[in-house]
Parts: sequence; structure tokens; C-alpha cells
Amino acid sequence: MLKRDEKESEDKKGQMIFYRTFFKILIQNFLDLLDNQDYTQSELNKYFLLFAERFMELMVDLQALLPTRRYINVLIDDLHLIVKCQMSALLELGEGNLFSQLLDRLKFYAHFEISNETGDSLNELDVMTIHYNKITDLQQAVFIKFPEMRQFSLSNVNSIDTRAALIKHFKCLSFDNLKQLGSHLNLIHDDEDESLTEQLLIEILVFHYERRISQIKRLNAMALYPTEEMIWNENVVPSAYHSSSGQVLALPKLNLQFLTLHDYLLRNFELFRLESTYQIRQDIEDAVFRLKPWKSEDGSTLFTGWARMAQPILRFAVVEVAKPYLGESKPSRVRADVTINLNVRTEVKSEWESLRRHDACFLVTVKPPNTSPTRYDLKGDFESQVGLTYVRGCEVEGMLDASGRVIEDGPEPRPHIAGDTRTFRVVLDANQYKIDLDEISKGNEDVYENLNILLRRKPKENNFKAVLETIRDLMNINCVVPDWLHDIVLGYGDPSSAHYSKIPNELPVLDFNDTFLDMDHIKESLPGYNVVVKENTKNPLALERPFRLTFHDVKDKANGESDDTSEKLLHVEPYTLEKRGPYPRNAPNMNKIRFTATQVEAIRSGMQPGLTLVVGPPGTGKTDVATQIISNIYHNFPEQRTLIVTHSNQALNQLFEKIIALDVDERHLLRLGHGEEDLDTEKDFSRYGRVNFVLAKRIELLNEVERLKQSLGVTGDVSYTCETSGFFFVYHVLPRWEEFNIKVRCDAEKTIPVETVGEAFPFHTFFDDAPQPLFNSNSLEEDMETANGCFRYIKKLFEQLEEFRAFELLRTGIDRSRYLLVKEAKIIAMTCTHAALKRRELVDLIFQYDNILMEESAQILEIETFIPLLLQNPEQGRIRLKRWIMIGDHHQLPPVIKNMAFQKYGNMEQSLFARFVRLGVPTVELDAQGRARPSISDLYKWRYKSLGDLPHVKIENEYRVANPGFTFEYQIVNVESYNGIGESEPSPYFFQNLAEAEYVVGTFMYMRLLGYPAEKITILTTYNGQKALIRDVITSRCGNNPLIGFPNKISTVDKFQGQQNDYILLSLVRSKTVGHLRDVRRLVVAMSRARLGLYVFARVKLFANCFELTPAFKIFTQRPTKLHLFPVETYPSTRLFTQSIPENGEVVMNDMPQMVGYVYEMYMEKLKSLPQPEQMEVVEKPDVQAIEKPRPIPIEFEETFIIEKPAEVHLEVSIPIMEVPDEEPVVVTTTTEGDE
Repeated sequence: MLKRDEKESEDKKGQMIFYRTFFKILIQNFLDLLDNQDYTQSELNKYFLLFAERFMELMVDLQALLPTRRYINVLIDDLHLIVKCQMSALLELGEGNLFSQLLDRLKFYAHFEISNETGDSLNELDVMTIHYNKITDLQQAVFIKFPEMRQFSLSNVNSIDTRAALIKHFKCLSFDNLKQLGSHLNLIHDDEDESLTEQLLIEILVFHYERRISQIKRLNAMALYPTEEMIWNENVVPSAYHSSSGQVLALPKLNLQFLTLHDYLLRNFELFRLESTYQIRQDIEDAVFRLKPWKSEDGSTLFTGWARMAQPILRFAVVEVAKPYLGESKPSRVRADVTINLNVRTEVKSEWESLRRHDACFLVTVKPPNTSPTRYDLKGDFESQVGLTYVRGCEVEGMLDASGRVIEDGPEPRPHIAGDTRTFRVVLDANQYKIDLDEISKGNEDVYENLNILLRRKPKENNFKAVLETIRDLMNINCVVPDWLHDIVLGYGDPSSAHYSKIPNELPVLDFNDTFLDMDHIKESLPGYNVVVKENTKNPLALERPFRLTFHDVKDKANGESDDTSEKLLHVEPYTLEKRGPYPRNAPNMNKIRFTATQVEAIRSGMQPGLTLVVGPPGTGKTDVATQIISNIYHNFPEQRTLIVTHSNQALNQLFEKIIALDVDERHLLRLGHGEEDLDTEKDFSRYGRVNFVLAKRIELLNEVERLKQSLGVTGDVSYTCETSGFFFVYHVLPRWEEFNIKVRCDAEKTIPVETVGEAFPFHTFFDDAPQPLFNSNSLEEDMETANGCFRYIKKLFEQLEEFRAFELLRTGIDRSRYLLVKEAKIIAMTCTHAALKRRELVDLIFQYDNILMEESAQILEIETFIPLLLQNPEQGRIRLKRWIMIGDHHQLPPVIKNMAFQKYGNMEQSLFARFVRLGVPTVELDAQGRARPSISDLYKWRYKSLGDLPHVKIENEYRVANPGFTFEYQIVNVESYNGIGESEPSPYFFQNLAEAEYVVGTFMYMRLLGYPAEKITILTTYNGQKALIRDVITSRCGNNPLIGFPNKISTVDKFQGQQNDYILLSLVRSKTVGHLRDVRRLVVAMSRARLGLYVFARVKLFANCFELTPAFKIFTQRPTKLHLFPVETYPSTRLFTQSIPENGEVVMNDMPQMVGYVYEMYMEKLKSLPQPEQMEVVEKPDVQAIEKPRPIPIEFEETFIIEKPAEVHLEVSIPIMEVPDEEPVVVTTTTEGDE
């Protein structure tokens, strides 16, 4: 390199020196700046603090990436950056708290358990060996050069490698000897450096040679439940974060690359724990504010409020502290009893009594400073207002009965307990209990003597402990990921290395089963191939599905004969499915979808071994592709087991319902979790439901065996068990079938008459209930196929009984369900949350699977995507996983992260699917949507590379007919402020817009009066506050009115992702700033939910001027921004949406009050046209008024956070109820309150 430099010009040399010394000079300048600060002044320079924090953040980021740490680690070590920062006076100041946390993170990564040379992960033994070798080398050097440290040289390693021991021994050396030792050990390079001090030299030696606690041991000693110190630490769990402010946080980041699998799991563990802590903080603040604690005269705490999710503790007692396990210092188990009074409403009492085993709860101590009930400032400091002192987590073991025993969960009804007092047995965190006892021994207060609040959480949000335990378990084992996936998960190597085209075991022959509808479909789907049709051996003239395809380019590549210039040859072999029996129900269910070329490529990739990423824009048939992949794998590899994982129960149910409809034997299907009750089928696919199905099916099959026995004239009880039926098959059925085959066997010398098959067939009587005649006697081959099909039916009957035999031997429901899970089921479906919760149980059962298919992958947290890979133990150090299919859309909404700091700074919203796409892993992007009208799909097509439309959305009548009563099939409607009020925010982030809510509800009522079915209309909004407002307005105005009722759903855009409806009414709410719709992914979801009609209500100027939303709003604003109606039509319409409307028939709504009044008049006209009772009172026109309160009043709601009450909306509309003619007109008052 020096010789090369000599040839360069002076300018080039200077530039190269600058590049090579940049980081060294940067670190030296930082250290000089750190030393030269005056730490005695009352307030440090804020720019110095920000620079110091930014610098530490940079060092941490460089250390956390393998390519840069190899260089930067040497510089940090050589310049003693960490040691000098540890000695800085900045750490002793309160302003240096964040700097200290960043330094700890830098120190952690500097000593991370990884080989800097090879990049391989180091296990605990490797780290210990390296440490012992370093200490031994130190002892040898000291033994030779410093006789005064002879005792140090001859001591065992364990006695001298602590910080205290090292300082004690090194202080025996003089300053010169310390410099000599440091120079000998290559820790310092310049003995004459004036910055060297005796203290610095000792700290350098201690830093390099002290024993460090293993990362695993530190993790195992950590309490999983957050405490008050962590929950309200703003540097750890920030309540507010603004990315534009340059704020630095001591948080891990989910980058594109990770050092090792341990690093990957650890970062996810920390972020998941912190996100859970943030949600727990919100729940605690909400519940404690509701309880309204205050201090009585005797110093005790009283509560004048009430909270659904929290109750004051009457008694708390630790009842068991079990002895530690061998080699541990913490108790093996700590249990306590918590007593509360449930003098509350029946449904709330039932919720408390329904607490299940393993539910997480929190024990809180508050010591309020106020001596009388006080109105709290909801935006003020929570801890000081309520006097929050302690927070401890616990796990419910069960509720105690009257005799003090835990009531076990089970099918039996729970015993009745008199009174309102209930006692729960809880399990405390053993690690935290040990820490608390250590603090008590130092003279601190006993945490467990003053606990006065028991808090529970919603079950759907309360799985954090189980997920954290699962991640910790993974870090405690030798986490094995398939070789072909390892580097991609960590973000290194060739991103396409796991694609099926790069894997050596690519399959040249694939049975696509019923994927293709005909030969033309094959040619359309594989345009790059020269298709050659093989003759069907059974029926040479048949060119019908199923098809078996042979890719000769794959064969040539496997044989080393690949030539990119040669023509790709594809052999297509149609074949005839063997008959499965004589009954119509025996015919397989066939696919009816004509898949596009990209969908076929996704199916092909999913059938091949390796990693498959399918990007599915809205409406492109992601679920259909997933279903076909599962079906093809099931038929191609009958011995393999497939695991299906989705983000939500709803998506899992949609996928499962389509699988049920395909040619998949239902005894091989299993649905785990708590969402199977929502399946749109009468069948129960849960574990116990499948066990019951097997037992019922066994009885049904044994009855068939009995019928077969009687048809053959066999005596004896052969249908008593699966075992006896097996003997019956071997000794009675098979001999008759073999005798039949002998009779109908033909050869060159012997010709068999066609009638012989029917005459010799031994099972005529058994198949009397089949369509007759059984044999047509048209041809010998046809009749033989019918006979073989009948025998296959009988044989399958006995094969199923043999499979069910284990259920006779296993006597308990739990054993049978476990056998079903690990042996019988071939397709197992669960949510990602269930996989994380039940991993330990599944591994203990030796659960095995070969393929994983993940739907909604872009909505699943990175760690929740990774855990399903590790639900099985490796076999001989290898994972049997062969395929990983991920289907999702990273252009739609990512995983939901409530804390902005973790979402943006920690990048926790990045799914593994999105990270793979960013890394360049090959994807198959589906390119044709079949959900929406082409004109509506134009609103979001621009976000995708080449999204087109399927033919049916252009030619089918429902897509061509106009929306009755509307001029346009989509439109944005400008909504101005009403009475000077646009958006309002009665509590933080609880946005509402009264004018838009009224307009949306008015439009919904208009559609219902025209005859639109309510189930085809969905109202969406971008904020929960607006959802609550719209729901309240509809409930009071028209929810119980038989002419109008409720729409299909009132939901937020985020919650409605993955769903669709024919007509969408969308309220964008904001009128001051764009808000979170600025995220284009949310816009894509909002625009793509409608099939036939989309009507958006918003402040048009605001959103049209937003740069990120320009493509969609440019299309919107090409049409009028006032709602154009055509009220002479009724649902359904025959008018094409391309037809023009007569000017005299069109009505333009200028604003919301006009729409409300118009709908009222329509309603009255509708009412007059219906048969009405006599003496119906004439009602007045509604008067919409926004009545502002001079001052918001704080209120409480059972299900929500405390909020302030927004402006009330009074709409006085007299609507007579037609079923009760004598009833007075009803005055409806709508009051919007609270969020969900």
C-alpha cells in the first residue's frame, strides 16, 4: 500500500491520509473536548452534551455492525475511549445520565461475544477460555518482570480476576512499573505520553483483564416485569419522541444487519420489553387516576374513585418462598395471596373471577400527598401527583375457593363463593424478589408490606411475559437456523442464496395438481418456455388437468449442462386421477381460479425448497395463492407437515376456510388458538374439536365395517375396535379382492368378457347405496377402473381406522390432542402470538414440521416472525425446515408500535418481511388486482411497480354499473368547519371532526333510504376519536331505526387492513395538519378497501397540498369536491357509470347542513310512502347545532383512558317509531364520549 501511495500526487496522498485517520482524529478530538470541559459550572453547554451523546451513538452503531466493528474496535481499544469516558466527571452529573447509558451500551458491544476475525459467535466456554488465556499470559509477564507481584503470578485465576482484586495487586506497582507493564502488554504505545496517570493505567489494565458476567447469566438474572424505576424513566421509555429534533436515546436499533443470532434476539428482546413497559405505564396511569387515591388522617390510603381494571388490596401476604435450585441464589418459587373486594357490577366481577392461570397482573403502591380528594392534572407528572412508590409484576395461579385451595381451570363449572371478597394466589418474579430482599437487608423499606392496588390488563395485550420468556429461552439454547437461511436472517451474504433457483436441490418435476385450468392456461402462465405435451398413458386424447410439469432447464442445471442461450423446454404431462369411490362425494374439489403468470410463479416458488417472498398488493389474490401452495405441497409431499402462521385470527380464518374448501382431507387439519370459534363453518377445527371429530369418525367407519361384514356374510364382532377391523380387512376383505383380480386377469391367450367384472365383483351389496348401475359394461378398462375405485374406497376406510387406532389406546383428552398435534395433523394453523406463547410446550411435545407459510408477514413484528422458525428442536444439529413462504405487502401498514421512539428510533416497526425486501431478497410481486373497479384502483396503483387489473373487473356487470344515487363511483367531498369548529382534540391524540361525522352519517342514511344493503357499507376513519363520535351519532340517530340501522362496520383504517366491502365512507378528520395519514402506507390501505364505491370526506386543500399524498389526491381533485347525488335512482341500478346524468336530475350538496336537511326530507317522504297509522304527528325539520361548552368537564369511561368531554352535538329529530303508533316522537340527543 505504501508503494502504491508513493505513485500518487500530493493532493491524492493528503486525501487518502485524511480518510484513513478520520476516525482516529475524531475520537482524539472528542476526548480532548471531554477533558477540557468545566464540570463545576451549574449548567453544562447543551451543544457539548448533544455532541457527546451523538458521538457515543455513532460509536455504538459502528460497533454493532460486523463490517465496521473490525476497524473501529481497534481504534476504541487503542485510544482507550471507554476507559477515559468512564473516568470523566460527566458521569457524576445528572445531565450525564443519557451519556452514561450510551457508554454502557458501547461497553457492551465492545465486549460482545463474537470473534472479530471470523465473525463467528462465541459460546460461554469460548469466552471463558479466552479470558483464562489472557489472565495466564498476564501472570507469566508479571512473574518474569515484577518479583513484587509473585503472589499474583501464582494465584488461581478465579481469585484475581475481579475488579477489586486487580486494583489491589496493581497498586503494588510504581507508576514507572505500571507504564512498563502496559507497554509490555501492548496496551500503551508511548511511555512519555503526558496524559498517562497512575489511575488511568490501573483502569486500563482492569478494563482489559477483569472477569465479566456472561450475557446469558445477566439476562437470566433479569426480572421480566418492569418496575417503577424503569417504567417512568424517560431515557429508557420516552413518552414523546420527535425524529426531526435530533434526539438521542439509549435504545437498541433493528438495522438491516446483526452481529449474531444472539445479538438479533437480544435487541428484539429489549425493544419488545420496552414497548410492553410503555403500554403497562399507560394502563397503570389510567387505572390509578380513576381510583382517585388520597391520604387519610391516620396516613392510610383511601380511594374515592372506581376502575374496571384495578381494585384496592385488602390483604397481601407472601405464603411461600421455595429453596433455590442447585447453583442458583434466587428462590425457585415465590407465591403470595392477594385479597380484594369485588363489590362491583356483575359483569366486572365476572371478569375478575375469570382471571386465568399465567395471566399477568401488577401490584402497585401509592402514597398520595393530597389529604383530600383532588382533581388530577392528566397531563402533569403522574408519580408526584398520586405518590406512586412501587410497581411489581406477578402471575396469576388461580382464585382460591372457600377452603383456600386454588380453583383449577377446566370444563367443570366453578364453585360458588359467597360474598364479594376474593383471594387470588399469585406467583411473584423470583429474580425481583431476591433484589428486593437484598435492598431490605441494606435497611430499605419492605416493598411487599405496603402494596395497595391490584391491576389487571386486557387479555389480548397481556402476553408480553410469555413472549419475553420465549425469547430468553431461545438465547439460552444453541439456537439453530437452517444453513440456507442463517446469513440472510443476519443480513449478510448473497440475498438471493435461499431462492429456489440458487438451491442445489431444486425440483425439476412438479405436480401442479389442479392449479392450471387447461393447456392454454399453462402457456399463458409460463411464456418463457417451449411447451411440449406428453401423452396421457391412460387417456391419450385427454388434455385436461391435473398436470405434471418437467422443467428441463432445471434438469440441465443439475447435470452441469446449463446454457442460458438455449431454449427452455417444458414437458407437460396430463394424467387422470384415480377414482376414489363410486359416490359423488368422492370426487375431489378442484380449483376454479385462473391464476395469472405471476401468481403461478409464486405457487411454483412456494412448492420448491427455499425462501419465497410474495408481495401482494391489495386485491391481488394473496390468500388464493397461499391456499394453492398449501394444497400442492399437501398432495406432492404427503409425509411433510406444514405450519401456517398469520398476524390475526381473522386472516387465519379466511385462509383456513379456503383450505377447507379444497381437496384436503379434514382429518389432517388443525387450528390452534382462540380464534377457531369465528370460523364460518359448523365444524370445530380446534384440538379438542378435532379429537371429537376423530372419535365420531371412528364410530362412523366402524359402522361401515359392520355393514361391509354383513354384506360379505362374515360372522363375529369384527367392528368392535380398530384392531379387530384390521384383522377383518386382512383375513376377509383382501382375499376376496385377490380372488376377484385372478378372475378378471387377462393376458395374450385369454380374453375376458366385459360382463365378467360386474359378475365377479365381491362388494356389490356393500355399494348398493351408490349410484346404479355400478358397472356400465361399456368397456373392460372403464369397469376395472370403477372396481379399483371401489376397492380404494374400502382400503382408505381401513387405513383411516389404522390411523385412529392410537386414539383407542390413549384414554385422556389431553393425550389424544397431543398425539393429534404431533402425529396426525398435516396442516397446522396458528397466529404468531400463539406460536410465541406456546413454543416451550410445542418443543416439549417434539413438535415437528417441514414447511412454514406466513400470511400478513409485513404486519408481524420481526421477533414474532422469527419465533415460528424455532418451534422444533434440531435433529442431529440440523433443522428439518425445507420451505419458508412469506406473503405480505410492505407498502401497507407495518406492525403496530404505540411508542414513537421505539417505532422510529429503534425501527421496531420494521417487519422481517420488509427487511428482507430492503436487503434485496428476490420477491414475486403479484401484478393484477381483482377487487376494485379500475378507476378506484388507480388511486393506489401508483405505489406499485406494475399493478394492473384482472379482466373480470372490466367486463362483469357489477363493476360496470354505476352506484345508484351517486354521480361518481368515487369522490372526495370537501368539508369545511361548522360553526367555526373543524378538528377537535378533547384529549391527547383523540381527534374528532363533528362536521365530517355528520356528513358521513347523513350519506350513510341517504344510501340506506335508496335501498343499499347495510352489510355492504362500511364507515372508516383515521382516528379512534372520530370512530367513537360516528358510532355515537349512528346509535342515537338511526341505529335502532328499522329503515336504516347500523352499517356493516364502523372502524379505523388500521383495524380494517386485510378486509374489504363494496362501499366505503371514509372520514380523514384532520383540518389543521395532515397527521399520520402522511404515512403513504396508511393511505394505500384506506384507498384499497372499497370494491365499488369510495367516498372520502376531508378538508381537501389540506391533504391535496401534502407532497406524500399528491398522486392520489391529484386524481381525486380532477372531480368536483362537492357531493353530487342522483336521487331518482334506487338500489340496484342499471345505469352504467360511464353514462352521463341529466342535469335536471343531479343534486349538488354544498355543505353538511344541506345534506342533513336533504336526508331528513327524504326520510319523511319515505315515511309517507309507507303504510302508516292514523294521526301520525308531523315532525319538524332537524336543526343541527354545535353547542360548545365554556369549559371541558373531566369524565370517566369504563373501557377507555380518561379524556375530556368534547362539544356536545344536539340534533333534535322527531322520528316516530312505526310499530308503536301512540308513542310520542323521540327527541334524539347525540353526545360523543370517549374512545374505544
